[in-house]
Amino acid sequence: MKLKHLLIILLLLLEGTILPQRLLKISVSKGSEKTHLSYIVRKGITYVSAKELSEILSGNYYYNPTAQKVEMKFSNYNLKITAKNQFFVLSSKNKHDKNIFQIPISTLLIRNDIFLPISYSLKYIELAYQKKIIYNEKEKNLIITESPANIFTSLTSNKESADIVFHKKKEINSKYDIYGIEISEMTNGTLIRIKAKRKINMFRTSILEGKLFLFLSGVSVNPDLLQNFHPTGVVKNIKIKSVKGNKQIEFTLKNGNKISNSMQSSSKDVDSDDILITIQNGALSKFVKDLSAEQAKWNFDVIVIDPGHGGKDPGTIGVKKLKEKDINLSIALELRKFLKQKMPEVKVVLTRSNDKFIELMERGKIANKNRGKLFISIHANAVEKPWINNPRGFEVYLLRPGRTQEAIRVAEVENSVIDFEKDKEKYKSLTDENFILVSMAHSAYMHYSEKLAEILDNNWKKEVKAIPSRGVKQAGFYVLIGASMPSILIETGFITNSKDAKYLRSKKGQQQVARTICNSIVSYRKYYEKEISIDK
Repeated sequence: MKLKHLLIILLLLLEGTILPQRLLKISVSKGSEKTHLSYIVRKGITYVSAKELSEILSGNYYYNPTAQKVEMKFSNYNLKITAKNQFFVLSSKNKHDKNIFQIPISTLLIRNDIFLPISYSLKYIELAYQKKIIYNEKEKNLIITESPANIFTSLTSNKESADIVFHKKKEINSKYDIYGIEISEMTNGTLIRIKAKRKINMFRTSILEGKLFLFLSGVSVNPDLLQNFHPTGVVKNIKIKSVKGNKQIEFTLKNGNKISNSMQSSSKDVDSDDILITIQNGALSKFVKDLSAEQAKWNFDVIVIDPGHGGKDPGTIGVKKLKEKDINLSIALELRKFLKQKMPEVKVVLTRSNDKFIELMERGKIANKNRGKLFISIHANAVEKPWINNPRGFEVYLLRPGRTQEAIRVAEVENSVIDFEKDKEKYKSLTDENFILVSMAHSAYMHYSEKLAEILDNNWKKEVKAIPSRGVKQAGFYVLIGASMPSILIETGFITNSKDAKYLRSKKGQQQVARTICNSIVSYRKYYEKEISIDK
């Protein structure tokens, strides 16, 4: 395939025209019918496709890409779900009323679809579908039965435990855009309803020093809004201020509470234009405890270092017959020492600790078997004719199809290790379009890979003065495909360049390179742990 064709496919992928098949599948049984449902796992929680589930259950749904809402349509009820929030809105088709339910964690927006945390969503889907659905988390199996769901009575008979807010549709007679505030205390927190006469497009929330702030732009607010306010739930006091022509509503909270989410629901039928804000409290402790157990699986406890090449595969050959495999291993061993000093509680795994040949796919298996949270493959660069073109410099690569001829060349050199492997056929599927799809499947970890690459590149520029940085690049390295975790590939320098080679051959140079990589991992770990924290 020509390079321009490769680039066209990549652009189509990035624009969403071609969708890589990177989602996992749950087995679904509906009577004698067998099918599958797309899912992903984030922080130990299983999320399923709302669109696909709607099609399986009733074959009918509506998706609004602007509002990022899915409405699952059933015989008697519609269930509206919005991306990135915790609210499910159940509407009756026969009666113009609705119930609002709150789940402990937010939904996700993935590829123009909303993914639901199935364990927390299923009872509300059953309520709308009015039939029992059985989900087995361990087996990843969903059974749709003909038995009537028996949860409606239990949900509606205990308003407090079910966290239900019941609203009748009514005409709003007010000259103000924001005409009221309702605060309800739930078992898992406090729900604030900002009552709006029209859709409010410009609003945001933030929390600082025990106060929740709601910022509203271009709206009018009823001056008597707080006339009937009484402290409720975690809200102790409310103030309304004008800031540069815009309105600011300030909620003083009891100690130890935080904003969980904000959402505005609206439709032409039964929903209002109100803004809903939920504030978590200690009633979530059980959920947090359960989530903490799942979160332990994400702990930054294993780093996998991969010294490229080895054994019968020398890698590239540089100045004075310097072998890449030797440089890679020396730096990796130094890096392991520094990591053990800085992070003794973290396990450091080397795919090879001596001059041994390891196949590319096996390196990824080693990383996955050890449940690595980070995979770093160490290499050194080279050119065929250094007397004509003699570049130098450090590079850090991410797994994506190469966008430049130079990136493609580097990937071809590092992938050439398969020439030493017995079974070369297994790599045939990793070519052209298939490789692009497989590499895009790695995008689940790309955010973290990019962050580590950015940190390392910045640190290199500050700490390694002897070898210049050539920046962060992208290329298609087979070794990175196998590792199901954030991954980068480092080219520490050009061993065909006398200056780079001299530095990388020296003990001082190897230690400085290893120290810089170690410092970058330490910084990355802080970022990573903050990102996955349920208290962030």
